[in-house]
Amino acid sequence: MSETATANPVHSWIAKSVAENPVILFMKGEPEQPRCGFSATCVQILDHLEVEFVGVNVLQSEPLREGIKTFSDWPTIPQLYVKGEFVGGCDIIKEMFETGELKTMLAEQGLLAE
Repeated sequence: MSETATANPVHSWIAKSVAENPVILFMKGEPEQPRCGFSATCVQILDHLEVEFVGVNVLQSEPLREGIKTFSDWPTIPQLYVKGEFVGGCDIIKEMFETGELKTMLAEQGLLAE
């Protein structure tokens, strides 16, 4: 764990959440009710691939909303993590989905239903 994670309780919580959930999407709103188009697109892609994931609503807390951006050093939300690794935001996820790369990566990680 990095020094910043121990010094910043929000980073600690994010690190723990990322470690405990194989697929986690930090998003605006809930998976059942996204609060922005980019979050909705990511949820649709993950649902289409039938991958189980946890959605974290960053709108519930301003420190969380800002913290996820500094945690990943990525300026936008949503953000997808798979097996502890930052995958990217909406544009990257959409592109990986369109090329088949996202499905392949999830399958290689054993996260897709057969």
